[in-house]
Amino acid sequence: MDLNQLYTQKLTSPENAVKSVQSGHWVDYGWTATTPIVLDKALAARANELTDVKFRGGILMWTPEIFKVDNVKEHFSWNSWHMSGIERKAIEDGFAFYAPIRYSELPRYYRESKCPPDVAMFQVTPMDKHGYFNFGPSVSHMMAVCETAKTIIVEVNENLPRCLGGFEAGIHISKVDMIVEGEHPNIAQLGSSKADSEIDQKVAQLIVDEIPNGACLQLGIGGMPNAVGSLIAKSDLMDLGVHSEMYVDAFVDLSVSGKINGSRKNIDRFRQTYAFAAGTSKLYNFIDNNPECMAAPINYTNDIKTISSLENFMSINNAVEVDLFGQINSETAGIRHISGAGGQLDFVLGAYLAKGGKSFICCSSTYENKNGVLKSRILPTLEMGSIVTDTRANVHYLVTEYGKANLKGLSTWQKCEAIISLAHPKFRDELIQEAEKLKIWRKSNK
Repeated sequence: MDLNQLYTQKLTSPENAVKSVQSGHWVDYGWTATTPIVLDKALAARANELTDVKFRGGILMWTPEIFKVDNVKEHFSWNSWHMSGIERKAIEDGFAFYAPIRYSELPRYYRESKCPPDVAMFQVTPMDKHGYFNFGPSVSHMMAVCETAKTIIVEVNENLPRCLGGFEAGIHISKVDMIVEGEHPNIAQLGSSKADSEIDQKVAQLIVDEIPNGACLQLGIGGMPNAVGSLIAKSDLMDLGVHSEMYVDAFVDLSVSGKINGSRKNIDRFRQTYAFAAGTSKLYNFIDNNPECMAAPINYTNDIKTISSLENFMSINNAVEVDLFGQINSETAGIRHISGAGGQLDFVLGAYLAKGGKSFICCSSTYENKNGVLKSRILPTLEMGSIVTDTRANVHYLVTEYGKANLKGLSTWQKCEAIISLAHPKFRDELIQEAEKLKIWRKSNK
C-alpha cells in the first residue's frame, strides 16, 4: 500500500485517539522531551470518565495536563522511571511514585513485563519517505515499549530533531495504530543560564587533571559535570570520544571547540553515542540529522560490557550525600525523593572495568538548608531513609572542592580518613569523633 495513503487512513483526531484508554489501563507516555502534548490534553479532558489509569514515563520537562485535573488521585497515577522537579512535587501531592530500576534494564523489563502498556502515546518526528517515524531525542527504551504495547499512538511534532542511530531509533507506520497531529511549541529546553560556581570549577579542575587525550566521556546531568565539559573545552585535551546515557549541552561545546572526534574509540568510532538528549536549542540543532551522533537504546549505551570495552573511559556523575563508609546516595534527601538510580551504577562499574577507565562521583562538600544553615554532604552514616545508589565496594574516585580520593580497595579506616579529608574543615573534627564511635577511625602516620 502507498505509504501516504496508509498515513491518511491512520490519521485521526487526538480526541478520537484517546478513546482507546480505559479505566484500569497502563498508559506509557514515552520519555522526557517526547512526552505527548496534544494527546495529553485530550486525555485530561476525559478525566471524569476514567479511574485508576496508571501512567509510566520519566524526567518530565513540563507539567502534563493530566496532573492538573480536579481530584487527580481519583483518576490517574504517575509512575516514573526517573524524577524531575515536576515529578517530585507530584510525589508530595500524593499521585506520583518512583519505580526503582537500573535504567539499562528497562528494555528487558518491558519485553518480559506482566503488565505491558495497554496504550503507548508519545511524540515522534514526521514520517520519512520509507515510512519511519523517528523517536527523536528519546530513543532510550522506546522500541521495547512499542514491541509490547497493545495500542500505539504517535503524535507528530515537526519541531523534534531527527536523531540518527545504529538501531531501534524509530518505528514503521505499519506498526502504528493511530497518528495524530497538532500545534506544538518549540521543543522543551533543559538547562541553566547560571555560570559555573567557584566550587564547580574547583571540582572540575581536579577531574580534568585525570583525563588523558583520547578519553571517552560520560557526563551526568548537573552543574559539576557541565563544568567539567566547559573546562575541557578550554584545555589542551584532544581526540576525545562520547559514550553517554544522556547527551547534554557540554558535548556540543566540546564538539564545536574541536575536542571531540571519536577517533580513538574502540567501538562506534567517530560517533557520539547516547540514549537520550535534553538541553537547550543549540543541542537540538546539533543532533538533528547529524551522522556524527548515534542515538541507541539504553540497554546498549548503559551495558557494562559496552562501557568496559571503551579504553580510557571517564564517567562523571553527581551525588547528594556520601557517608564515611563510602556509600553514595544520588537519589533522595532522607525519605524525600529527588532523582533516581538511572545509569550511575552502570557507569561506575563499567568505567572501572575499562582499560585506563575511571569513574568520578562529585559533589560540593556542603549545602545550605532552607533556613540558610550550612550542612555537610559528608555524613557519618546516610540519613534515615536515604538510598544507596553506589555501594561502598563500587566507588572509584570521590571529588569535592577540597580534593579527590581514590577509594577503591581501601580498608574502612583508610576510606574514612580519605573521605573526611574531602569534607569542609568546619565538620572534620565532628566526623572524626563519629568515625571513632563507628570503629572505622585509625589516623595514619603519613
